[in-house]
Amino acid sequence: MRTVAVIGALEEEVAHIAAALERVRHDRFASLDVSYGTVGAKAGDDVAVAATVGGMGLVNAAATTQAMIDAYHPDAVIFSGIAGSLNPRLHINDVVLGRTLRYLDSDMQLIGQWKPRTEEFHGDAHLLAVADAALDEMGITHIQGTIASGNHFVDTPEKIDRVRAQTGADAVEMEGAAVAHVAARNDVPSLIIRALSDNADTDYEIFKEFDISDYADTAARLAVAIVTRL
Repeated sequence: MRTVAVIGALEEEVAHIAAALERVRHDRFASLDVSYGTVGAKAGDDVAVAATVGGMGLVNAAATTQAMIDAYHPDAVIFSGIAGSLNPRLHINDVVLGRTLRYLDSDMQLIGQWKPRTEEFHGDAHLLAVADAALDEMGITHIQGTIASGNHFVDTPEKIDRVRAQTGADAVEMEGAAVAHVAARNDVPSLIIRALSDNADTDYEIFKEFDISDYADTAARLAVAIVTRL
């Protein structure tokens, strides 16, 4: 049976995925609570899914990804969640699929000396194609684009300009590049899905009061739709 690890940073980003699973068991290790179950695939075979909340930030994302790979040996890793938009052609609740993932404030000339020996990371071509088809069917506006990841919340015009200049990104968040990085170190295909929740212009003290469930649900529904097409 094929296995997919699905990770989110927040409870809201994983709840829908966990609810879609059948024959669920709950595992706990490495400070993670994992819902492990199956989803029926359109091809007729079930796909095993291990879904967990990893927390915000690059280190949490990296640690969670490695722990999930070690525990479940997945055929693919999918990160599902929300992000701030940096692309004026996109709107709230549109989706950016991570064709390219780049770090903020990281010297990749040094970091890239180790496997996978690259200064940026890329979503798996097959997973991107499956996600494109699923989004088309769902009628959700989306692009395959560049996602920037860093350990700080981007919420001012000055920060937005700096991120755009450094990365040319369409969206900014705090986990995707780390997930793609660790997956690549382990030779596991990955995909980062980001539903846009704001325009990266909202102060965190205000943002944390937002109801993000609609945007998180968009990304989560897509993650489930992708798994059923594998």
